[in-house]
Amino acid sequence: MNYPQEQIKPYRSEGKKTKQIEQMFDHIAPTYDKLNHTLSWNIDRCWRKRAIRCLAPSHPRSILDVATGTGDFAIQACRILQPKELIGVDISEKMMRVARTKVRAAGFERCISFRKEDVAALSLPSNRFDAVIVAFGVRNFENLDAGLQEMHRVLRENGRMIILELGTPQWFPMKQLYKLYSESVIPLLGRLFSKDGKAYRYLPDSVKAFPQGEKMIGIMHKAGFKDATWKRLTGGLCALYIATK
Repeated sequence: MNYPQEQIKPYRSEGKKTKQIEQMFDHIAPTYDKLNHTLSWNIDRCWRKRAIRCLAPSHPRSILDVATGTGDFAIQACRILQPKELIGVDISEKMMRVARTKVRAAGFERCISFRKEDVAALSLPSNRFDAVIVAFGVRNFENLDAGLQEMHRVLRENGRMIILELGTPQWFPMKQLYKLYSESVIPLLGRLFSKDGKAYRYLPDSVKAFPQGEKMIGIMHKAGFKDATWKRLTGGLCALYIATK
């Protein structure tokens, strides 16, 4: 099945979305962390921490971080959960180059490793991980069903999946403030600091088109997950999805 966000591409030209996403993140990698934390007012750090703590009761020893980017989620997961291993996968080698530098600085080289992978066709074996996590990357999948099915495949039985994804607030005044901020401020700052205005125009467009809430729960169930739940965070600016294999 095709979903609206799968048709939205950063550069709105011919070609696969996956390739354009790789190109976009390779381009903005040097400024990504600073701009990302600035645009979210650092609330994204709190969202990640809350998501990771949902995994604490199950004590995962092996974790897959999908769309790992510059490694913030991976590093926080290792600090809080102390797994034996965490593998971060991404299609952008330049983002992972930044991530490797951060992992070395944090002293987590023995725990965290990175590899270039397309989530729709992971080269990892089935039933490999106790947990799969992904922060703000699912809306970038070219094929949402295939990506979720692969995440399900590599999870062990009763393993947990955690997804953080940006959302659109539904209530006054957050809805109106978010619309102004996402359509005017984010593209402007993105263009000024990253020199790629299209990347930060793509951000609100992809969030708006992404299937949120109960729609996303239905898609997760279709991919084979059970006991799927979700919570709004910060008035709906972010959504936390949790499911089990």
